[in-house]
Amino acid sequence: MQAPEYAADYLHKLADVVSKVDPAAIGTAVEWIREARRGQRMVYSCGNGGSALIASQMVVDIVKGASYGRPERIKMIGLSDNMGTLTAYANDVSYEVVFVEQLKNFASRDDVLIGISGSGNSQNVLRAVEYANSIGCKTIGITTATGGRLKEVAQLPLLVPSDHMGRLEDCFFAITHILCYAFIEAGM
Repeated sequence: MQAPEYAADYLHKLADVVSKVDPAAIGTAVEWIREARRGQRMVYSCGNGGSALIASQMVVDIVKGASYGRPERIKMIGLSDNMGTLTAYANDVSYEVVFVEQLKNFASRDDVLIGISGSGNSQNVLRAVEYANSIGCKTIGITTATGGRLKEVAQLPLLVPSDHMGRLEDCFFAITHILCYAFIEAGM
């Protein structure tokens, strides 16, 4: 296969996956974030690897793009972003607790946690979601529809029907951009 054909094939497959993502579920996630903003509640995000970067980019878009110059601001923290805290827990306790232990310091009832996992089985994300559920937070899981526990433990799963990591991450970015740009462009 030549490069142009590969590119066309990739884009065709990506378009097919994107067409199967549930816009109503994403709309519910937007509403949960809007409710958090109204109630001065926190929104948290977490993930590993590429998903950590997607979670971090979402924080940038929310904290700056959806908040700067606006009368109502969305309070958001990326649990993947504090490298000192993350590596201290990973080294001294276990990598599985790097997110949940931060939530124990900060999270309260009716806050929102967005966990992102390509496999749907990242133990640190799952533990964070389970803890958030236990204290009355709203939990959103952005993950694959083809497997993994995150789609079962998150109250609101935003599912991408693929097991191809590139297309999963492409769709994860699209979903998080919708969650952000609903506030930036649509005035939610």
